[in-house]
Amino acid sequence: MADSNVIEVEGKIVAVLPGTMFKVQLANGHIVLAHISGKLRKNFIKIAAGDSVKMEMSPYDLEKARITYRMKDESASGWRPPPRRRY
Repeated sequence: MADSNVIEVEGKIVAVLPGTMFKVQLANGHIVLAHISGKLRKNFIKIAAGDSVKMEMSPYDLEKARITYRMKDESASGWRPPPRRRY
């Protein structure tokens, strides 16, 4: 697939399915079936229900997509566990 034919969209993970497949809801309410790209697998990026993701879709099949990026969650970025005490 050529890069010029790719449609980039953002969505939210609705359900985690077996075989690294996910059901993702787009902003317009459409639900697509998505799988993880090779770079996310290689770097062990974990994706859970409720995460926001960027995806690439083919214009020929708008029911399937490839997850290419997991968005950072701003609410969890400032939290750190308390330091451990040394006795």
